[in-house]
Amino acid sequence: MFEKLKHKAGVVRTDYRHSNPSALSRVLYAASRIYSGAVMLRNRGFDKGILSVRRLPCPVVSIGNITAGGTGKTPMALYLARLMFQMGYRPAVISRGYRGKAEKAGAVVTDGYHLFADCATAGDEPFMMASVLKRVPVLVGRDRFQSGMRAVAAFDSDVIILDDAFQHRRLHRDLDLVLLDAAHPLGNGHVLPRGSLREPASGLKRADAVILTRSQSREARESLPQMISGHAPVFRADHVPFLSGIYGQADCLEEKGISGHGDPGDLSFLGAARVFAFSGIARNQEFLNMLSGYVGSLRGFAQYPDHYCYSGRDLGKIEQKAIAASADCLMTTEKDYVRIAGRLPTSLPLVVMGVEMRFLNNDESGFIALLRRKLLETKLETRS
Repeated sequence: MFEKLKHKAGVVRTDYRHSNPSALSRVLYAASRIYSGAVMLRNRGFDKGILSVRRLPCPVVSIGNITAGGTGKTPMALYLARLMFQMGYRPAVISRGYRGKAEKAGAVVTDGYHLFADCATAGDEPFMMASVLKRVPVLVGRDRFQSGMRAVAAFDSDVIILDDAFQHRRLHRDLDLVLLDAAHPLGNGHVLPRGSLREPASGLKRADAVILTRSQSREARESLPQMISGHAPVFRADHVPFLSGIYGQADCLEEKGISGHGDPGDLSFLGAARVFAFSGIARNQEFLNMLSGYVGSLRGFAQYPDHYCYSGRDLGKIEQKAIAASADCLMTTEKDYVRIAGRLPTSLPLVVMGVEMRFLNNDESGFIALLRRKLLETKLETRS
């Protein structure tokens, strides 16, 4: 009963055409008005200085969104960490560590060289970032100020990247980056639980820059909201898939001549593959849409809720369905892989897909110029 109601609520939240005037939608709308009022009251408290804000002794760049999940915050955090390291900074990534055992107490996931926490302790997204980032510390903890001070003291970090922190206003930030899905920037326009907005759209006025992700499609290019133009620069980017790795029975694919070699961005080998895919992320449909452009034959797709904790039974069922569908391999995301590493299905190879953030046209140069200017301004303010 509960799962059925949860599913119906999810349908209402993603109804972009407002074609669902059901009793449930009216109940959710009433709840969203209450939630929206509470969020606006909280924001006003910060705006008026009634609620206190703490400041770290170094520049802070926040990556966030105004809708719930799926805009590409993790790929953007990885992009920023690598970019800042190349610019000569000593960045550290700070995440809440959602659903991880260390969320409350805080923990160092990696010092940039060694892993000190597993996926269950750190949470899937911070652990994934810690697994792929080199020479960049990753820390988790609900108290982002405490984690930031730890990064400064232990690693001499001179810039902090806050992952998923647009609504975490208790910590001062010097650059607020807000990511919006270009196709549906504001979801269906309603605040949670009637829609996917975490706060009213007026909150975008706090953004120092807006990044429209998944901007490659025609629909996306025509969807720039009027309200965000004029007060903050807008940059366009896309999610670009790449081969993260092939695990398990990789020889099975090589024998059939469909194994990837060389450039991880060359996914042409998937055109000959019969794939059974699965994922438990915020936008499972986006992963499925991505696969349709590369996979020769999709034999099935199993989807689960975001941050889903796969049991041995779940993995067994996925494997059985794939074998029954005559699939050559299984396929999933990097975020899902960290939750099942060490418990892989044994009969089929597992192809793991990653996603990187890539700016379109000349937007990257403009974004880097903005980043350099903000960091320099903050450095000069700190010295004065």
